[in-house]
Amino acid sequence: QVQLIESGGGLVQAGDSLRLSCAASGPTRSLYALGWFRQAPGKEREFVARIRSSGGTTRIADSVKGRFAISADNGKNTGYLQMNSLKPEDTAVYYCAASRRGWGSLLDQNEYDYWGQGTQVTVSS
Repeated sequence: QVQLIESGGGLVQAGDSLRLSCAASGPTRSLYALGWFRQAPGKEREFVARIRSSGGTTRIADSVKGRFAISADNGKNTGYLQMNSLKPEDTAVYYCAASRRGWGSLLDQNEYDYWGQGTQVTVSS
């Protein structure tokens, strides 16, 4: 069973940066993509970014494009979400997720098989 553990969340001020990490353990060779999603209070979980294991192609949500970047270190089985120029509206619980799918857009949470416990990011104005 694949396990994902996020870290790096916290309380920051608007304009600050944070880097979230997602460490994967278990049969990670079965994974084809890593994604980040977030859920703000009273809102549905939304896609933030994803990266494919093969080729490293990425996709970033329009709401964070130009400010967030996703990367992965396959040797360490760890994914990252670099968040710059944070805004109060970025406040949410951030989840990393892993998919065994080698196809599809991988923008929908239903395309992911494993989830971390989430890490809180709070941006004060």
